[in-house]
Amino acid sequence: MEDMEEKGSSSHLDLEMEEPVLADTAKQLSNPDPNDPQNWSTPTKLTTYLTICLYTFLANVNSSNFTVATKAIIAEFHVSQTQAGSLVCFNVFLFGLGNLFWVPLMRVVGKRPVYLLSMLLLCMMNVWSSRASSYHELLVARILSGFSAAAADATVPAVVADMVAPHERGHYLMIFHLALTAGLFVGPLINAYLVQDENWRWMCYFLATAVGVVFLLAVFTIRETTYLARNVSPRKRAHRQWMSLILGYNPDASFTRTVWDILCNAAYPQLLWCSLTIGVSVGWNIVVQLTASRTFIAPPYNFPLGSIGLLSLSGFIGSLLAFYLGGRLIDVLSTRYTRRRGGPRLPEYRLPGIIIPGTIGPAGILIFGLCVANHASWAGSAVGYAMQAFGVAAISNVAVTYALDCYRGITGEALVIIFIIRNTIGMLLSLYATDWIDHQGAAKVFGEMTAIQVVSVLLAVPLFFWGGRLREITSRYGPMRRFEVEGV
Repeated sequence: MEDMEEKGSSSHLDLEMEEPVLADTAKQLSNPDPNDPQNWSTPTKLTTYLTICLYTFLANVNSSNFTVATKAIIAEFHVSQTQAGSLVCFNVFLFGLGNLFWVPLMRVVGKRPVYLLSMLLLCMMNVWSSRASSYHELLVARILSGFSAAAADATVPAVVADMVAPHERGHYLMIFHLALTAGLFVGPLINAYLVQDENWRWMCYFLATAVGVVFLLAVFTIRETTYLARNVSPRKRAHRQWMSLILGYNPDASFTRTVWDILCNAAYPQLLWCSLTIGVSVGWNIVVQLTASRTFIAPPYNFPLGSIGLLSLSGFIGSLLAFYLGGRLIDVLSTRYTRRRGGPRLPEYRLPGIIIPGTIGPAGILIFGLCVANHASWAGSAVGYAMQAFGVAAISNVAVTYALDCYRGITGEALVIIFIIRNTIGMLLSLYATDWIDHQGAAKVFGEMTAIQVVSVLLAVPLFFWGGRLREITSRYGPMRRFEVEGV
């Protein structure tokens, strides 16, 4: 095995993986353009990035809000449990599919205008949702809100690639995943109390107001991270110049070609593994949330709706604990492997970071399921919830960082196919999880979920040993072949 790894490490493609990093360093030394995001000060990078991550938080609150309102929707519109669940599942589906529009648009016009437009649309869709007078009107508004919020998802790792050197990306991406999981876990807490003390429409009022505030903040804080060098002796831009909406416009980019690149990415094994692993983690989280909201308001627990939101705090605690083990640790492991091998930094060196969350996450799913099935104390379910959330945050970050390193030239496009598949899995589980549990029972379903997640994590083992060879093969077709020819 050691020999196979060293053989993979010495391949021509592996050496090429380090060349963009070296090229970035050489570029900064020879032409230290202060307008290049790689050369921004840390406060400037964080101002842009944290505003985007705040929007990511709200976008994920938007995707999870109706998980705590199914009972209220059924009562008001006289619909079935499945129809009420559709408000979640189709929103989640468009939350992934919408990137098939936003990322190609981002390639053409840049990132700043995409974020600002997306925020305006999400604010408007939540205003519409709050005023919906029928179930079908509300469903359309929820679908369009998922599409609007999608720009806060797959686009963000591309921002990290624009601003951050490879040895820090795991840490920065963990901030993104922390914002994402906070939306999934803190969102239900906020929304549960809004539904309990007011009504479900107040969830939409809250989101419309919050997104509107972030939009005003973003106008002044989000800088364009797409770097297009157009001058020989660049001067540092004034703040008012950064307010422009055309700094990231690329006349050479093609919207349709980017869409085609995204679809072609489904032929890359590493991206399919990332899609499956992240999709399973996030999908199981949706099942846990839906199961919790249905189980704990019924006997023998009889929780008020606000307490269901409090239960989701355990998930947020789990995601917080993942901040180091799923972020900085994978950077540290990658650096140590690189030094020990005395060669280039390979994407596969990040994969050992999946061992800890790949053990804790599935165990948490099993604990939660067994506690619910046997009507055990809520404390056991909370512990399982936290462990499962730890796995969601850390596993997702390892997989995304690995994908980013494998396909640097097509970061945005690569993440789109991952998140489309992720959210398709989430949509199907939102739609059929209740029937699945009713048919087989919670213990059996959560046992099957545990086994599926373990298998998805174990697929990282062959990637660790033969990922270099796979990347060499995949560089011969699809968008990677074109990018190599173009010298990207």
